[in-house]
Order: sequence, then C-alpha cells, then structure tokens
Amino acid sequence: MNLASLTSQPSNQRILIIDDNPSIHEDFRKILGPADAKIAEELDATEASLFGDTTGASRAQNFRIDSAFQGQEGLEKVRAAWAENAPYAVAFVDVRMPPGWDGIETICRIWTEFPDLQIVICTAYSDYSWDEIAKSIGNTDKMLVLKKPFDNVEVLQMAHALSRKWQLTQMARKQMEELDALVNQRTAELRAANARLTGEVAERATAEKALRRSEERFSKAFHGSPVPMVIQRPDGRYCLDANTSFLELVGASREAVLAGSATFWADESTPAALRQELAARHAVRNVTATIRTTANDTREVLVAADNLELGNSPFHLLILQDITDRVRLENELRQAQKMEAVGRLAAGVAHDFNNILTVILGNTSMQLRNPQLDKKLMSSLTQVKRAAERATALTRQLLAYSRKQIIQRRPLALNELVEQTVAMLRRLIGEHIALDMQLTPNLPPIFADPSNVEQVIMNLALNARDAMSDGGKLTLITTRVEVDNASRARHPEAQLGPYICLAVKDTGCGMDSATVDRIFEPFFTTKDPGQGTGMGLATVYGVLKQHGGWIEVDTAPGRGTTIRTFFPLSVEGFVAPSDKPESPPTESTPTNAITILVVEDEEMLREFVSDALVTLGYRVLSAANGKDALGVWAKHKEEIDLLLTDVVMPESISGRQLAHTLITDKPDLKVIFTSGYSSELFGSEFESEKNHLFLAKPYLPDRLAHTVASHLQARGVPASAPAIA
Repeated sequence: MNLASLTSQPSNQRILIIDDNPSIHEDFRKILGPADAKIAEELDATEASLFGDTTGASRAQNFRIDSAFQGQEGLEKVRAAWAENAPYAVAFVDVRMPPGWDGIETICRIWTEFPDLQIVICTAYSDYSWDEIAKSIGNTDKMLVLKKPFDNVEVLQMAHALSRKWQLTQMARKQMEELDALVNQRTAELRAANARLTGEVAERATAEKALRRSEERFSKAFHGSPVPMVIQRPDGRYCLDANTSFLELVGASREAVLAGSATFWADESTPAALRQELAARHAVRNVTATIRTTANDTREVLVAADNLELGNSPFHLLILQDITDRVRLENELRQAQKMEAVGRLAAGVAHDFNNILTVILGNTSMQLRNPQLDKKLMSSLTQVKRAAERATALTRQLLAYSRKQIIQRRPLALNELVEQTVAMLRRLIGEHIALDMQLTPNLPPIFADPSNVEQVIMNLALNARDAMSDGGKLTLITTRVEVDNASRARHPEAQLGPYICLAVKDTGCGMDSATVDRIFEPFFTTKDPGQGTGMGLATVYGVLKQHGGWIEVDTAPGRGTTIRTFFPLSVEGFVAPSDKPESPPTESTPTNAITILVVEDEEMLREFVSDALVTLGYRVLSAANGKDALGVWAKHKEEIDLLLTDVVMPESISGRQLAHTLITDKPDLKVIFTSGYSSELFGSEFESEKNHLFLAKPYLPDRLAHTVASHLQARGVPASAPAIA
C-alpha cells in the first residue's frame, strides 16, 4: 500500500462528545476547536512539537465538534452522521451519564452498528477498573481511556491519533474492498477464462475424438473400398498409403508402392497432366488413362483426383476405376452391332439375288436342254450358268453370315464328322502341313446341321493353311467344356452350361489385335487380290451364331492362331441316323387334273415357276401376294392340290400365314415353301412341320420338278418328275 497516497487523503475531523455535563463539552471545544487566534497558535506550536513541522497547516482542519448529553442521543447522532455520509471519526464518551445509559452501554450499542468508530472513555479510576471495562466491552484497539481530570495536550493527541487511525482504517477498508472487488473481478475473469479453456479443451477433445472417428471411418472406407485408391505426394515420388484394391490392380506390394519404386502409368504424360491440373486447384474427374501392372499387362482406368491435406502437408488422392472389361464389352457391342448391321444388309442383298439367280439359272438350264441350240449361244449360256452358280455360292455365304440360311439341325456326332472331313482336308492343305487330330472319345452329340459344321471345319482349316505358307502343323481338337460365370466374364457371348468345343490350331504367322477385330467382317481379307473372297470366317461366324454357339480367337503375331468354336449339346442325347438318299418318284404320267397354286411376289420368278410347272404338265394358278392368293383360293379351292408359296411377301400376309389359312379350310392340302431366307423358319415350330417341304432359292428346274413330284407322291397323289424338255 502506498503510504504517501494514504496520508494525502483529507482527514475526518468530526468528533462527537457524549457527556451529561455541559462544562465538559465546553472544555473539549476549547481544546479541539479554540475560539481565539492566540490559543490556536499555542495549539499549533504544541502540534508541531508533537507531530513534526506543520508549517502552513491551516486551522481550517480543526475538529468539528458535536455534542450529545445522553448515550441514546449520541447513538442517534452517530446514525444521522452516517446517513449524511459524514460519519464521526472519534467519540469521547463519559462513563457515567445518569439517568440514561452509562458509557459502557452506549459504547456497546454504538459499536454494534458502527464498529469503526474510535472511542475515548472519559473516567475516573473510581468509576470502573480497566478489567471491568475490558470485561464489558472486550479487548479492542479502537478504544482509549482518558483519566479525569484530563490534560489538554493528551486530549489533543488522542483526537489527532484516533482520527488519523479512523481515516487509515477507512482507507484500508476501501483498499481492501477495492482489492476484494479486483480479486473478485479477476476471479470471475479467471473463472470465465477457465470456463472458456474448459470449454475449449472439451471442444478440442470432442473435435479430436470426432477427428479420430473420422480418420477411422476414412481409414476403413479407404482400405475396405473395392475402388482402387492411393494417396500420393504432389511430386509423385512416393505414396503415403494405398488400399488393397489398388495393390491388386497394379499387382505390386505395399512396400514397393509406398517407396515409389513401382511405377504404374503406361504413359508418363498422364501423371504430369494430373499434377498440373491439381496444382491449379482443379478437381480431376473421369480422365481416361492406361496403367501397366507389374506383370506388364495394361488396364484401362478412369481417374479422379483431388487435393488432400493431412497433418498440414499437401497430398494428392487418386481414385482409379478399372474399366477394362467395360471398354472391352463396349468394343464387342459395337463390333456386334456392326456385324449385325452388315448381316442385315447382306441378307437383304442375298434374298433379292436369290430371286434373280433362280430366274437366271432356271431359264438358262431350260435353254441349255435344247439340242438344236447354236454352239456359240450354248457356250454363252454355259458361262452365264457358271457365273450364276458362283453367285449362288456367294449368296449362300452371305446368308450363312447373316444367319438367314435354312438349316436342318439334328443330333450329330462331331468326332465322326471331323474324321470324315479330314479325309478331304488332307488333299486340300498340302503335304507341307502336318495334320493332327485330338478328339475326346465318347462325346455327347451336338445339335447342328451337318453340312454347316462341315463348312465350318473346311473354312477354318483352309484359313489356317493360308497362314502357314512355309509349312507347319494343323491340329483339330474336340472337347467337352462346362461354361461357368468366370468363363462368361471373359467371353460375354458365352452361355452357361455344357458345350462341345471344336478348336482349330495352327502354327502360322498369327494376327495382331487390329486384324482380329475385323476377321469376321464380310469381304475382309488379308490375302492378295483374287486369292479369297473374305467370306470364309464370316460364314463360320454366322453358322455358329445361328446354331446358338460362339467363337473365341487366341492369337498373336509370330505364335500361331487357335480358333475355338462352341456348339450346344443335343437335348435328345443320341445321334440321329444319316438321311438316306432320296429315291426317285414312281414313274407315272402327270395329269393336268393336278392343280398347283403358285404364290410369288417377284413377277419374273413367278412366270418362270409357272412356265416350268406347265411344261411338266401341271395346271397352274398364280398370285402375286397372299391377298390375291386368297381370292384365287375362293374361286378354285376344290381344284387346288398343292400350294407353292414364297415365305416372305408383301400385303402383311406371309407364306406361312397363307398356308395355315388354306390348310384350315382344306386339311389335305399339300404345301411347299420356298424362299431365299426366312427367319420365321428357324424355330422349332417349322422343324416339327413334317408334312411340308422347303425348297431353297435359287433352284434349278429339275430340283423344282423333283420336289413337287416327291411331295405329291408322298401324300398319295400320283405324279412323276420327268426332265423338262
């Protein structure tokens, strides 16, 4: 505490005299507040001698004296002074003040309410002993005893000392109150700060706990994610972490990836471009890239990358999505769509060509039968027929590719067919190529058209021969396979279940991926001009598709080629006997009593067929479409013995619909279907229709005559098929 600041405070000079004797009051006033200057000077000198140099001190600081003649009056004055905020510093109290309170009681009552008031007891030793006073009031440092009669200097000394003491007490109390207030304020501030710190600590603990939970969730999500992810330094030199999916994708150990010793980008420009985008604070999304595994395989991925801060350190989070299978499936889908589109085009062309070729071949064959034909004209017609036959073979291949050819499937022993075909192959492939067969015995039969399977074997073998111009080995392999989900994942065209695999393996030059992508396209060939039509493998593709199978190709430049074809098993489980050669119909004279209804939308073909049948002696009625045929039927229903109809016709009535309508009206009607192709005829429904025949276009007049005669004979109508003159 600063003593100078305390002593500089203005003193309280207010004193209360409590005594029942008025003369005593006058004495105190003379001592503590003199009335004349002389006495004041004497008192100043006395104060100077007692308290030091008080030069310049003003008597204006003399005590202010108030009087009370009884204890109760004194208490009231103390209360009033306190209420006026001008309390008394010292009270001189007489011990005996009859008839009211004595000094001891008065002091006790005053101190009960105002304990800081300094008291001087004015007494004679005969009144009370000190022990009695101390016993009544208690030991205290706020009270002095003034012996009567009292000395003026002693009174003055007590007044100054006690007033100063009261002042110091008040100032000390004020300082203590201020200190208490400051302490309370600081305590409150500390408590508030402590509460804030406690809250911050709690918040930090909560945040740290949440961060730990978040890190745990991130770690679990990161390491348990099926999506490959890696956390990499911005410079790309090493990785902070990588999940299991990423390690499996690149085929590297965690240590190698974290150390940065395993590089996985196939193109070094890829990571540089990613770092450049991330450095510009751009998020990377769905960037196509290629990675290279430790096994030197390439995988196509979609890359997403973003900036990541861990422990105040920057990192890059890379997320890779393996789209290799998706890209492969998309490519296969595009290839299949392209093949399908080409197939539809080829089928449409082949169908129209078959109609034209039927007319050309039919009329040419009929003219060549004329013995009086000029030799030069005969030679020309022979060339036309030969060209038409070549065109017929080409259209047949187009139909096979487009899966529109007519097939006659039956249970078939593949090993037997391979052995029969190999006998012919040995003459075709040449002596410079070794031919080997690895046929699994006791294979279950397949459900296929024998001529189509033979064509597949021949085309694949001849294609392999051309790939081994300097000689090599050709191997034919048959096995039974069970296609599971894993196999289907590798080859989307595969179907689940048991299949018979026919593999043709060569040791030739092999093919690159670009060539493999196109080998089944019609007219695509790697041979020199004039060395091939480019329809061999396209035909194989169409045959397998039409039979419900598929093809797999395993090849690479310099290591040969293996082409595997897969045929479905026969549900009947046994091999059907081979078809017996058709016996010629019984000789009989055709009669014009047999009427044939010819329904064909192609006018030239309709005229040719009608003329050919009339030449054979049949009566012919013709119609251009199903609607016209129904009109003809309405008029000649009872006369018509056989319906010869195209399958696909305009006017929304197909040949099968027409036949069904007419047979409903006349159950014993005989029907021969004819078409260049018809997708309607490939179902099991047509195969069960044993009472009908099918005549594929193009056909020659002899084939037409034989088919009509044999069908009429089989149904009990006498007819013959003489050669057309």
